[in-house]
This record gives sequence, C-alpha cells and structure tokens, in this order.
Amino acid sequence: MTYAFDFSGFGFYAGMLARGVGVTLGLTAVSTVLGGLVGIAGASISVAGPRWARALLATYVELIRNTPFIVQLFFVFFGLPALGIRIDELQAATLAMTVNLGAYAIEIVRAGIDSIPRGQVQAAQALGLQGSQVFRHVVLPQAVANVFPALLSQVLIVMLGSAVVSQISVPDLTYAANFIQSRNFRSFESYLIVTVTYLFLSIVLRQLLNRLGRGLFAGRTLRTPDARPKLWTRLVWRRTQILTTERL
Repeated sequence: MTYAFDFSGFGFYAGMLARGVGVTLGLTAVSTVLGGLVGIAGASISVAGPRWARALLATYVELIRNTPFIVQLFFVFFGLPALGIRIDELQAATLAMTVNLGAYAIEIVRAGIDSIPRGQVQAAQALGLQGSQVFRHVVLPQAVANVFPALLSQVLIVMLGSAVVSQISVPDLTYAANFIQSRNFRSFESYLIVTVTYLFLSIVLRQLLNRLGRGLFAGRTLRTPDARPKLWTRLVWRRTQILTTERL
C-alpha cells in the first residue's frame, strides 16, 4: 500500500502554526533570560555562599535534574493551585521551563567559575579590586564565555522540551499540530511539518546565539597559550575602566 501525501489543506492553518511558533519562541526567550539569571545567581552562591544556602541549591538541582520535565510542569500547573496559587497555562509553562533551565544552568556556570585559574583572581586583587568586582568583571565574564556552548545546548534542549506544554493547553507549535491533525486527520503530514519547523528553529537559533556569543565574549576565553601573557594588560585596563566609572 502506497501512502499518498496531501498538504493541500494546510494553508488554512498557516496562521495557527505561525502563532504556535511565536508562543514557542516567546516561552524559550523568557525562560532563557530568567533561567540564566537563576543559573548565575545560584552558581555564585554555590561557590561562595553559606553552607545552608549551598545545601538548598544542591537539593534543588538534584530534584530538577532527576525528575522528568513533564512531571515538573504538571506539578506547577496542577499542584500549585491546590496550595492556593492561581496561575494560567502560559505562566505555568514559563515557570516550569525557568525552574528546569535554572537548575542545569547553575551546574554549567559553576563549572565555568571553577575553570578560571586562581592566578587571575589574585592578579585582580593585587590591582585593588574588591571581591564583588573581581567576580563581576574578571571571573563571571570568562566563566560564562567558557561554558557558553553548553548553555546554548541547554537552551535548545529546553526549547525542544517545551513541546510538552501543549499537555496543559498552551497554544504552542505542538498544540497546533495536535489541533490540525484532529481536524483534517492527516497526522503524518501535520507532525512532519512541525518536525521540520522545530529543526529549522533549532538551527537558526543556534546560529544566532553562536554569533551573539562571539560578539559578547570576544577575547574573554583563555584557551590558547599566546593569550595568557595578555592577561595582566587586560586586568590593568579593566581596573582603570572600573575606577573611571566609579569616579564619574
């Protein structure tokens, strides 16, 4: 038996698919920003925070990394209302994606912080930078630059994992596919279109974020031997910049 492809009726649903793409990208963008902030804050606490805070963060990270995302999503959407916290489906999806990405981002950024040589911190302190200045201007930019590819991969994983938010009626791309195939009964064509769309979004998003990373972190990483002699010069220049900003 030969299967006959039929895409003739999908033009009618182009608007719905476009809205689904917009919702998917919107959820990914918001959760990336919020999850990234959670990752940076959590990593700084896990490195230099009090013991009780580090223990809480470790529990949070292990809990999220060892449970399925769809269970976390259902817990947020169905569990929080039982505690009196009322949120809609978009808020629940954003919160679940942020919490999920934040847990992975904490470990990724922490690994980046651990990769910074102790000598750089000592050199910055020798120039008179305070602890918070050393972390903000010397350690954190290089740490994020070193682990940016891993963070990028995690963002893409979260975007692809967002397909399950359709289970709580979020009108994302997968929700659109489910709706369309329930109307025209062309399941293969519906999910083929969505599969290709996810693939296209992943490739384009990776290219855009890679380009953004190259622009933001140019010269931040110290992965080549000839870059190390320039460290002291960069630290002196950065120290001068900080002092000038504070005087203004």
